Amino acid sequence: MRKHYIDNLRWIAILLLIPYHAAMAWNVWGEPNYIFFEGNKIISSIIVFLSPYFMPLLFLLAGISTKFAFQKRTVKQYILERAKKLLIPFISGTLLLMPVMTYVANKFNFGYSGNLFQHYGVFFTKFTDLTGADGGFSVGQFWFVLYLFVVSIISIGVIALLKKIIPKPKKVTSIWLICILGLPLPLLSELLSIGGKSLVEYTYIFLIGYYIFSNEDVICKIEKYKWFFLFIGLTATILNIYLFIWSDAQYPLFNSVLKYVSEWFMLAALSGIGKGYLNFTSKVSIYMSQRSFAFYILHFIWVVLVQYFMADILYKHTFLLYIISVLLAYGATFISCEICVRMPLLCSVMGVKSVNNKK
Repeated sequence: MRKHYIDNLRWIAILLLIPYHAAMAWNVWGEPNYIFFEGNKIISSIIVFLSPYFMPLLFLLAGISTKFAFQKRTVKQYILERAKKLLIPFISGTLLLMPVMTYVANKFNFGYSGNLFQHYGVFFTKFTDLTGADGGFSVGQFWFVLYLFVVSIISIGVIALLKKIIPKPKKVTSIWLICILGLPLPLLSELLSIGGKSLVEYTYIFLIGYYIFSNEDVICKIEKYKWFFLFIGLTATILNIYLFIWSDAQYPLFNSVLKYVSEWFMLAALSGIGKGYLNFTSKVSIYMSQRSFAFYILHFIWVVLVQYFMADILYKHTFLLYIISVLLAYGATFISCEICVRMPLLCSVMGVKSVNNKK
């Protein structure tokens, strides 16, 4: 039986990427971005509110989905499917979309005077901080696609090894054991970390999804305590926002603790809320599930382009610029998704199914 809440949580999380990435143009901690205006604490709070848990949620859901995928697929079929859906979009997105985004960044942030074709030479030869904000090489949002492929392959090996060591693993259903599963996150986050994105941490979360959250007894227990998890998660998230952005003093240790408490308990809370309230299918959910991956691939370039062209018009109107850039990016992304899913060649390049495919 298909777990519809997994699909619904996934596309909801992906929709949050536009307000999140649009807000990065006003971050107050000086992180390089394709478009950067000036620091704004209110808009930056949106980033800090979402960042601890919404990308980890996608890895958790991928782990759960993998558990059910193996009920219908062999390991070979799964790997081939992952390569087709993830590696091809990673390569095509890096080669086709990222040069455009970094070209805009180079023009906006550094006054680059060359044209787009000349910038391709810059993109493929300039390796700096890999953010792309200076026009140099970057994989941008496609880090997630690459990580998900690598995490999936690593996890297959771990799963195969554990089957030999522990043929019948004991089910984890205790609410306290579920709570402490988040304890390793601070240590794991420093391992194989590139730009603050730890391959080890995300593999751990993926495997937690595969082994723990995919179990019906466990998810029912999590659903029962979802408001308890949500209270802890939101409390940690709000305190993290205050200490990191609004407090005059700096508390890096407390911020770190709060970030990981937020990450783990929000993952549990959202899983329970999804199980309780999002385990359904509708025309909207089917539509969004079919287009969520294309949305992920295309959303960021529209955020960058909209902010670039609207900057001169609304530069002095910060909140209006933010709201309009979010709304226009949503509209442009949905329109481009509709175009792409009707073109088989683009579907193959993006790793998505064509709407013309009835299978």
